[in-house]
Amino acid sequence: MTHDQLGPTHDSLATVTLRSVITEREIPLRHGSTSASATAADHLLFATRGEEHLRWRELFSTEEFGHRDLPHRERVELSYRRLRTVAAAIPDPRALALSAPALTALHEWAGPADPGMATLASIHYNLFLGSLLDHDHEERDLEPWLRMDRIGTFLCTEAEHGNDAVNMETTAEYDRASRQFVLHTPGPGAAKWMPNTSLTGGPKDAVVAARLLVDGRDLGIFLFLTPLSDERGHLPGVSVERLPHTSGAPVDHCATRFHHVRLPHSAMLQGDHGRLSPEGEFESTLGSPRIRFLRSIGRVSMGKLCMSGYSLGATRQAIAVAVRHGSTRLTSGMTKGIRVPLMAHRSHHEPLLDALATTYAATLLHRSVVRQWEVAEEAEREEVDRLVAVTKGWITWAARETMTTCRERCGAKGLLLTQGIAGQLAANEGTITAEGDNKVIWVKAAGELLMGGFTPKPPSETAPEQRSLRDGTHLQDLMADVERIWHERARTRLRSGGVRGNPMARWNGAVTPALELVAAHAHRLAGEALLEGADRVTAEEAEHIRDLHRLFALRQVAAHSGELLAGERLTAEQVRRLPDEVERVVADLEPHILALTERFFVPENLPGSDPAGLVEAAPEASAGGPESLTGGTGGLRESEPDAA
Repeated sequence: MTHDQLGPTHDSLATVTLRSVITEREIPLRHGSTSASATAADHLLFATRGEEHLRWRELFSTEEFGHRDLPHRERVELSYRRLRTVAAAIPDPRALALSAPALTALHEWAGPADPGMATLASIHYNLFLGSLLDHDHEERDLEPWLRMDRIGTFLCTEAEHGNDAVNMETTAEYDRASRQFVLHTPGPGAAKWMPNTSLTGGPKDAVVAARLLVDGRDLGIFLFLTPLSDERGHLPGVSVERLPHTSGAPVDHCATRFHHVRLPHSAMLQGDHGRLSPEGEFESTLGSPRIRFLRSIGRVSMGKLCMSGYSLGATRQAIAVAVRHGSTRLTSGMTKGIRVPLMAHRSHHEPLLDALATTYAATLLHRSVVRQWEVAEEAEREEVDRLVAVTKGWITWAARETMTTCRERCGAKGLLLTQGIAGQLAANEGTITAEGDNKVIWVKAAGELLMGGFTPKPPSETAPEQRSLRDGTHLQDLMADVERIWHERARTRLRSGGVRGNPMARWNGAVTPALELVAAHAHRLAGEALLEGADRVTAEEAEHIRDLHRLFALRQVAAHSGELLAGERLTAEQVRRLPDEVERVVADLEPHILALTERFFVPENLPGSDPAGLVEAAPEASAGGPESLTGGTGGLRESEPDAA
């Protein structure tokens, strides 16, 4: 393709696509580019654990992690083999499990490489091994799980108790005479639901959440280390039934029951929140059984960070695939006989720029939240847990929307599993439900924000007509105004006198604006992280980051322009100008979309990053002889514009 073939109206795109494309040879993480701009952008995106990101990027770029068309059971077996490849690449599994930046870095690269393997790794290293490390473990031999001689899993959710797991029915009754626990599933509704407890993958153990019963007293829910299987099969008293296949990650989901399984006293995972002596005496620093339970399953909060990282990695890959596709795929231009890249069309690149801006904001928000999680003191833990939950919901939902956009912009080829979008889109649904269903954890966060967990920022004292829609600080103030509007509305609904004496009716009246508050809160925090990021890069990069922030913030402001106008935070003229301001920033960003996307460092040879989507395939034999590859009706002619 020559510059002339792009047409006279697409000089900026031609300049970027043909003269300034960042190739693998120029990617700093891989080849050590020392340009100031590249180094600053790399630090911005990967500052938390540069080496960790590089390790996984290189491992998951190898042929071993390429796409395989296999039957479900064989595909699950492949996920377990890949899990052991990952284990061999981890220098210190204990350190990995204890580090939020390291764990989330693994998820960011494992998710796009193999959703099934990533799910298994998340369960083993975070939920299982992490739970063991978070409790008293000095006298426990962890080597079988550190070496992955045995695989760990985590059993909490029950068939009839998901988001209300605090009401679970599985029991662990202490027998003082034998100094053993008796782990039991009392009925079908108490079957542990979904974990990977089949024989696939080798011998397994689990940490099982169960009610601790001592002399008939219910002391709350704790975790119990429970052997599930060995080389010969499931152990006595352990009943496992495979569940139907899901549409997402290839994992051996199962329903698991225990029939009076005896466990030693050492099986209970203990800590300050609850200890039981061999004689059966219980002590705890916490008076509330509910809080003891939440402390026992504290790894679920870390899991939210991991699920967010998983979605971020899949989202960045989807954008890379879509942008590379749009930059190389030719279609009709506005002049007869002139063909241009898909990306030359505003209708094609504008949705991708929106996706890019959201993903930059999500990445930097996630980096910020991981840092806050790492340094939080005990007194700050509740607030940080809420922040983690809000972030997880927003990022995983945004990933669904972004990947849908990217899939559509790749046309029919976006449906191919080898392209790394369609399959990831289905797998991402698991992150929306895992470690706390998004809607449920947002409802909880909404209640906390209304009940004193949040103080809205007061409105700016400067009149809106004196401020510019191109000023990032003003846009952040407008997003804070949106927060305040929904906070006030939800509080007013909650105080409504018409439903006094009926708590459910009061909450039902307030929950819709309260959820809008949570969404507005997440948007403001993401915008804040993105705008602050501009201060950590070179002047040239900062201009692009501020443009991304402007696009991200303008979309949020436009979506709530009616409320902002009614609240006198925008003027009528500013509302009319919003579409033009969006158009202006889109035009400014368009020449740089490929370069900004390459900052994600999605390798060309990662499954799904081939922009052409041309996979090697043998033609099927036909009884009627070879069929024409160009014959038939209903297909698009080469001269017709399309997104495929």
